[in-house]
Amino acid sequence: MVRLFSVSLLAMLAGLSSANSLPAQEVMNQPVHTMEGWSWSDCGSPTDVIQLKSISLSPDPPKPGQDLTVTVVGTAHERVEVGAYADVVVKLGLIRLLSKRFDVCEEARNANATIQCPVEQGDYTVVETVALPKEIPQAKFTVAVTGHTVDEEDLLCLDLRIDFMKSPFPIFGW
Repeated sequence: MVRLFSVSLLAMLAGLSSANSLPAQEVMNQPVHTMEGWSWSDCGSPTDVIQLKSISLSPDPPKPGQDLTVTVVGTAHERVEVGAYADVVVKLGLIRLLSKRFDVCEEARNANATIQCPVEQGDYTVVETVALPKEIPQAKFTVAVTGHTVDEEDLLCLDLRIDFMKSPFPIFGW
């Protein structure tokens, strides 16, 4: 599951701020995109190199043990060079399951992704299919992705929530 999101990182990445003083609150004027079983939000800023337009999944919602196709539509406002990276944190509730830095270009190359580095400025649609393990527990996961260019510029920020819990009332659709 993490590899899927890291491959799609060419359309997903970002950064944070400094420490010493109390951080100023910033109002984000970006909508939270939700669908049954999962949701995503762009936690980046309008100056990020990559701007997400949409993310869609098939099947929706994702199901353990099945192939998952992710389609990410976004715009690269600058060229993305080899050396761009993404920090990915996967949590189950408050428990951190994974915290890892991925080389975005290497992940795309290894997955034979439809987009490869260097990524030129422009609009892109990235489609990747991965097999989800059937052993994924019935739980709610969060995935936080922040990324940077080789020059340490904010690339993109993405928050994902994925709910693999089974509905107690599937017959009623809730």
